[in-house]
Amino acid sequence: MVETVRGPVPADDLGFTLPHEHTYIDLWLIPGKFDYAGQIRNEDILVAELAEFVRLGGRTLVDLTLPGVGRDPLAVRRLAERTGLNIVLGTGFYREPYYPPESMIDRRSVESLAEEMVREITIGIGETGIRAGIIGEIGVDKTWVSAQEERVCRAAGRAQSQTGLTITTHSVRSRVGLDQLRLFESEGADPARVVIGHCDWMPDLRYYMEIIDTGASVEFDGFGHTDTLTVGLESALFELILELLHAGHESQILFSQDVCYAENLQQFGGKGYSFLQESVLPKLLAAGVPAEVLHTITVENPRRLLSRAKTSE
Repeated sequence: MVETVRGPVPADDLGFTLPHEHTYIDLWLIPGKFDYAGQIRNEDILVAELAEFVRLGGRTLVDLTLPGVGRDPLAVRRLAERTGLNIVLGTGFYREPYYPPESMIDRRSVESLAEEMVREITIGIGETGIRAGIIGEIGVDKTWVSAQEERVCRAAGRAQSQTGLTITTHSVRSRVGLDQLRLFESEGADPARVVIGHCDWMPDLRYYMEIIDTGASVEFDGFGHTDTLTVGLESALFELILELLHAGHESQILFSQDVCYAENLQQFGGKGYSFLQESVLPKLLAAGVPAEVLHTITVENPRRLLSRAKTSE
């Protein structure tokens, strides 16, 4: 079973899945860092945008918005009810500039933070009764792990070892995903239940192979963005992805779009939640990637990673 905002569903019902997305998210709260309009908080607009993803065969979306950047479980459940989607919410803390002051990350123990994550997984988020179905996205703001981020990474590792849920990360522009992975492992996490996100922002085959060699998965989730390092690197990224596929690593690859700005929505000139289906997958098919390999990446891999693993707890 997989925990969604509408309750547990059989893993076989997930179908085509976007494993790294956002619906409601507020990223403009840091002056001078992200000074833009953020994601639109309009239910009707978001329902219309998600409907296109559903029309093209989408069944499940993982919303990785966390405390401090606008996580709203009840609002997301309404989106799921209106669209028919399976939507999975995350638990944890994003990255240091966005840690909510009331969470007091700098004053709490690793165990206390882990207990909060486990509580959201087993009991529910606040008083909503909605349970988290994944840990993350657990982020690092720079190319190194800060002291507070280390505390959160260690807590995520402990929560994973206790619950069997997958950890997914925000790891950009460096090899910092490997540093996070080592911290997770040091607290008992299974690397096979870890996804290193934003790998398209670090176009380095050696980096990908080091992640894969641990048993973890690499995620290319910036497709459709117009303001990230993905721009201008699409051809290079496709070649790197094809190399990974040629080497037989499709079971450790994920694709998504990380829709998180109003400008990502089709109504505002963006690619929306359906760009992967409309553009990326057809290009890979045209390049000779078999349909069954793309099915593995977009259906089977998310299904395996969102299904809770057995633990010794």
